Formats: sequence, C-alpha cells, structure tokens
Amino acid sequence: MSRTWDEEASPQPGVTLTRASSITPEGISWIWPGWLAAGKLHVLAGMAGTGKTTIALAVAATLTASGRWPDGEICRQPADVIMWSGEDDPADTLVPRLMAMGADVARVHLITGTRGDDGKLRGFDPANDMALLESALTNFKPRLLILDPISSAVSGDSHQNTEVRRSLQPIVDLAGNLGCAVLGISHFTKGTAGRDPLERVTGSLAFGAFARLVWATIKPGKDADDQKRRLIRTKSNIGHDGGGFEYDLAQTAVPGHADIYASCILWGEPLEGSARELAGQIEDDKKPGEESGPSPREEATDFLLNILADGPRMFGEIKEAADQDGIAPATLKRAKKGLGILSTKQAGGWQWHLKNWMPDDAQESQGDQGDHIYI
Repeated sequence: MSRTWDEEASPQPGVTLTRASSITPEGISWIWPGWLAAGKLHVLAGMAGTGKTTIALAVAATLTASGRWPDGEICRQPADVIMWSGEDDPADTLVPRLMAMGADVARVHLITGTRGDDGKLRGFDPANDMALLESALTNFKPRLLILDPISSAVSGDSHQNTEVRRSLQPIVDLAGNLGCAVLGISHFTKGTAGRDPLERVTGSLAFGAFARLVWATIKPGKDADDQKRRLIRTKSNIGHDGGGFEYDLAQTAVPGHADIYASCILWGEPLEGSARELAGQIEDDKKPGEESGPSPREEATDFLLNILADGPRMFGEIKEAADQDGIAPATLKRAKKGLGILSTKQAGGWQWHLKNWMPDDAQESQGDQGDHIYI
C-alpha cells in the first residue's frame, strides 16, 4: 500500500502537507474593490502631517455607515470595525473624527485595555495580546482591524526582517481566521523623498513585503503646482497597483456638538500612474546630502526671462517651448505672475512681454513720448 502525504495521513507531530488538488480555489473577498481585502494585511504609511489616522478613520466611517468609497462606489454591506491607537485619545480625537465623517459609532469598537489573571486592567500590547484579542472576538465578526502604529506589534527590533515577520504573523493569522482586513499605520523614514514609496516605510522592509497592499500618503512640496495631498496605492500583490486619489484635510463641526471641531477627509479626483510618478509629481525629491537645485517655479522663471529677453512672443510659441522643457502650465502661470509679465491681445492671439519692455523706436524717443507710456 503506497503512502500518501495528505495531512490526514498522520496525526503525529511534524510538517503537514496538503495536496493542491484538495484545495478549492477562492477569489479575493474585497471590502473596497482593489484597495481593501478581507483576511489580508494592509499598511498605510506616510510622512507626519499627511492625515494617515484620519484616512483610516474615514475608511472606518465608510464601512460602518455604508458610505461611498473615494472612487464613488457604495459600500453595500455595513460592518463593524475594531481599532487600537497608541497615539490618539478616543474622547478628544478618534470619536469626534469618526462622528464628523458620518461613522456609525455603535459599530466602532476601540481597544482600551486588557484584564489580566489578577483582574487588573492594563494597556493593550499588540506585540503580545493578539491571542487575547482573537479570543475576545470569537463570536464577533468585524470586517476591519486598525492598528496605529503597526510597529507596536513588533516585540523586538522593528528594523530586523526576521523579527518583524515573526511578530506580524499572528496578526495575519487573526485576519485570516476572522475574515477581516487589517490596516496598520506606519511612517516614512525622514530624508527618503525621491525613492519608491514602498522603500520609504519606517523600519524593516518586511513591513511592506509582508503586507498584501501598501498605501502611501504624500504631502506636496512648497513649490508644487498642486497643493492637494495624495493617497497612493504603492503595492498590491492581489490586484493592480498604482493609482490613487487627491484629498484635503479640513475641520468641521461634530454633529450634536457644535462647540467641537474635528478633522475630516475631503476626497478629490482619482489619479493614474505609478506610485513613484504620483509622488514625484508633487513632492520635493531631493535626496539626502544632494545640493539643492532650482525649484520648478524657479526653472519656469528663468525660462520666461530667457524666451522674452529679446521682446514679445506669442503665447502659443511660449507654451510649446515650455512643454518641451517639461514645465507644467500651472507652474508657467505662477512664474508669469511673479515676474509681472504682461499679455496683450493681438490679431493672432495673446502676446506676452516683460513689464519693462518697450519697442526700439519707443526707446530711442523715450524722452519725447508725451502721453504715451509703455509698461
């Protein structure tokens, strides 16, 4: 009788093997199609001030109240959310933001501590208490678990791949067992602008590698033409990556509490392109130690001074040359305003000239101009 290697073949301790033919294929269970998947680990990372926690709360609000996702799709099945935050206070930050964004707060459950065998309450420790959390959720089926920050789940050195993977495995197991998505919040390492956003997640590369999807928040540089922040899908092992959404942070009154204001997310236009492209379009990409070069506006200013040095030019010619130099229309417009460049209507269209320009014949007879003034 030939021996089989099915896991049922031997109850003894050891490695179990399962024939692929015995596994029934399953599709990805999407909560937010393309962005948030049940049973999977997600990481949301970005620089300080980009509203990462507020974005996570916006996702929770949409999920609990059957709201609309940033792409306009309706969340058709409301569900419960579990959240632990080691950085923000529930009463003055988390709950007001949830209410401001229309969450069904009865469906949001905040982890506020654990009780030991001695009956005493203590703080929740993501690095050691995931088994306790899973036990507490035995008869409770949330669809989303938010951990802020995800680095607190690592019991050892968060810069060591092995320790990060070992620490994240219980979280991945919990997600699979409960069928919920896990969204862990992280930061970007300082001085990493210009790199692929996936490489910028603080700590070991295992954070980005272990997660099935990684989201990144990007804040525009001071000289960016577009001052809206961006949420970018940096990585996806289970679907398309790239693309994203513009967003703004705003303050709004909390319903039922007119004297309390809280942050909320205002979603903007969808974006197309790779993560690196979308980040680089608005972010200062100077690398650590690199000499500071001219900003896009400074480059546009130099361009206009050069092209108009010999006199007026038609706008069509200027725009064509600017396009060839990679100067965005909005940047060109800002540089024009900064230089005080004047435009006049001509038979063939609009003509631009520097404010101190005047025709040659006007320069020769400037002293005899009378009432004719060139500006």
